[in-house]
Amino acid sequence: MTEPELTADSDRGTGVWPLIHDERAALAADLAELTDEQWATPSLCSDFTVREVLAHLTAAANLNGVRWLAGVIRCRFDFDKQVAMRVAEYLGTTPGETLELFRRSVKSTTKPFLPALAVLGETIVHGEDIRRPLGIRHDHLIEVVAQVAQYYQGSDLVVVAKGRIDGLELVATDSPFTTGSGSLVSGPTLALVMAMTGRATYCDDLEGDGVKLLRSRCGTT
Repeated sequence: MTEPELTADSDRGTGVWPLIHDERAALAADLAELTDEQWATPSLCSDFTVREVLAHLTAAANLNGVRWLAGVIRCRFDFDKQVAMRVAEYLGTTPGETLELFRRSVKSTTKPFLPALAVLGETIVHGEDIRRPLGIRHDHLIEVVAQVAQYYQGSDLVVVAKGRIDGLELVATDSPFTTGSGSLVSGPTLALVMAMTGRATYCDDLEGDGVKLLRSRCGTT
């Protein structure tokens, strides 16, 4: 099995990496006492269990640009196939091993060709993909979630977010975050982040005339 690799990159000094490391550590702590049945719970990511989503996060923490490109070529530019290949690589043989591989990757600063903010967003969003179905609540730092919301409102990189909220005005009720114009969607910043990245269930936490449209734009992720 591939061991997690810890390497530095040019984003280390931006201040984003400590936030990523904190999010990873909090998620590892939240999952420490799961039963085998809980590990098999369907996540908010289509066709992935919570255990598989955690393996995906581990893979992302160990996949630099060169390995990412090599995998894309190996999978003949089938990105879903590469994700599945990497999940299998870091799944381990038991849930305990899956969690241990993730723990070893908490402090990693390895990433593919993405800004560090995208890695932070993926960590928060996939963490909630795991927590919500398990009924686990985590109180993220609101300023961190607002930073991720600000990133996603202007990006369709990796996940469509900017396009999903076109024609909508998003207003957070617990942070200064606001963006767009059109039909109103308001609610907690985390719910806005999760909805703009395609998680329809979080629309239940939102209000406004634009919620129905946003929900209709949420599909598989």
